[in-house]
This record gives sequence, C-alpha cells and structure tokens, in this order.
Amino acid sequence: MELGIVTEAEAFLLDQVPMVHRAKIPTTLKTAYDAARVVAAGEPILQVPSARDNYGRIIQWAVDFGFQKLVESGAWPYAMRWRPFALPTGRYLEIAASHSVITISQCSDPKKQPREAVFRINKRLNNQGCFKEILGEPEPAHGLPHILLMHGYQQLDFAHLAMPREEGGFHTRTPNLMLMPHEIASPEPPMELTDQEAVMTLKEEIDRWRKDNGDQ
Repeated sequence: MELGIVTEAEAFLLDQVPMVHRAKIPTTLKTAYDAARVVAAGEPILQVPSARDNYGRIIQWAVDFGFQKLVESGAWPYAMRWRPFALPTGRYLEIAASHSVITISQCSDPKKQPREAVFRINKRLNNQGCFKEILGEPEPAHGLPHILLMHGYQQLDFAHLAMPREEGGFHTRTPNLMLMPHEIASPEPPMELTDQEAVMTLKEEIDRWRKDNGDQ
C-alpha cells in the first residue's frame, strides 16, 4: 500500500518536531500558565474587569516568553524570529525548523483552527501544496509548510501540534501533548523506509523552492 497523504503529513511533522522535542512542550506551557496566573493575581491593575477580559493576552505573552527561552537556551534546536502582523498591530513569534515554520496560538476548541488572521491564512496555503488530498501529483512547494502549536485558552487542558488545511481542519494533528511523558528515550525508533522517502522528497522540493526564491 502506498503512503497516504495523512501519513505523509504525520511523518513530516515527526521529522520536524521529534518526540524528544515535543516532550519539552508540556512543561514550557505549564510554567507559562503558572507565571501568567501569578502575575495577574499579584498586580491590582490586572484585577479590573477589562483586564480580566483580556487575561488571554497575559497567557500569550507568557507562552511566547517561555518558547523564546526554550530556543535561546538550546533546549529546542531551532531558530526564531519576530514577524509583524499583516496590519501594524504587533508581532508574533515564528520558530524555524529545518524545513517548516512553527507558530503558537490559543484555541478554545482543539478540533478547530484558531480565529482567522492574515498570517495564518497565508501560511496554511503552503501546506495545501505539500499535502494534497486528491489523487495526482503533488504541487511544487511554494513556501515553507506551517506547523501550528495549539494550546488551551483560559485553562491548559490540551496542546497539539497540527498542520492546518486551507479549507479548515488539519492534515494531521497530534494527540494531546499534555498527556505525553515528559522524558522521551533517545534515539527514537527509526521511521519506516516509505515514510523516510516521502519526507526526503518533500524536503528536497522545499529546498528547490528556497533556492528559486532566495529564502534560506
């Protein structure tokens, strides 16, 4: 049986964020949520109703800080950069894996994509070319695939790595990372040969796109 599209997306996601690196996510998120709770409880300015209504912003900043430190410390062997939103309203954290980019979003429903934003729309279009769900040849890569790290909104009930689809839903989504062991044995079990071949083919296509577009 040939490798299916969903399996290809799963194999690519595992290649970009292996289990040993996924194991860092639950602790980083828990620490960030705890820090946000302490800050909000200890600052009278943040007790007014308008501040309470925007408690999610404090969580967002704490999570961004946590993953920035995770990358800067070398615990996550990735690069990072702050990207401006399409409208000049701020910046978001983009983490660069070898052949993809990772962004972080709060979600109220783990089965749905986060609310619409121009940068999310643009990034998930890149996945559509890499992981077609119709028969036929895949399209040439036209951007770096987008991995979304989703986590709970007011409460940290879930966290998932997912690859969003253009029309909604996901090409693939991990089980709840908050339930996974925090220590993963290394090295990990080897990937199936067919999965390796599919991932290598996709990465080669992404490298061609980078060369043609001057994106390193």
